[in-house]
Amino acid sequence: MKSKKNLTRFTYESAAFEGWRLCISRAGTTFTRYFPDKKFGGGKKSLAAAEKTLAELKALIEGSKRVDGKLSATTIRKAEKLLAEAV
Repeated sequence: MKSKKNLTRFTYESAAFEGWRLCISRAGTTFTRYFPDKKFGGGKKSLAAAEKTLAELKALIEGSKRVDGKLSATTIRKAEKLLAEAV
């Protein structure tokens, strides 16, 4: 599997983590979440979960209002909650 925009594949034989990392930066704020293969039941399932979460996160960020060019505190809290609840 190949990495995609905002999604990076981690597969190292010597590392304890194998899976996908979602990382997106908007308006001076970076959001990151890891989707391990073990938790989601394989590479394709962890990728599907990461893509679903990325789409929801992009929709939230793009539809939010900016305060002085940055994301509002409410938007950041909502995004962090969305990432924490990602399944």
